[in-house]
Amino acid sequence: QVQLVESGGGLVQVGGSLRLSCAASGSISSINTREWYRQVPGKERELVATITRDGSTNYADSVKDRFTISRDNDKITVYLQMNGLKPEDTAVYNCAAEGLDYNDYGVRTAYRVWGQGTQVTVSS
Repeated sequence: QVQLVESGGGLVQVGGSLRLSCAASGSISSINTREWYRQVPGKERELVATITRDGSTNYADSVKDRFTISRDNDKITVYLQMNGLKPEDTAVYNCAAEGLDYNDYGVRTAYRVWGQGTQVTVSS
């Protein structure tokens, strides 16, 4: 019962910055981890950054020191601040939420839900 809506993608020049947003609704209290992924056609989806319930963050080596994941105090919206963008950052970016909640059979079950995706293009 969690839904995610992304915004903030677009076209930016090499070295520029962009901030993606991911707003959650529904059973937000069931979420354990908020995540950002990206994918280029023909390549595997890459986990870019995560933030856990306690606020701990992790980043892919390819974006460390350039990208920052954060969230509002109410935990509704998660952000991905992208600085020093490179052409290889061009991808479709998806936010995701992982957690535990009751399914249709009344069983507490792990889940991952996804936002709709947003295109980030870095021009050279």
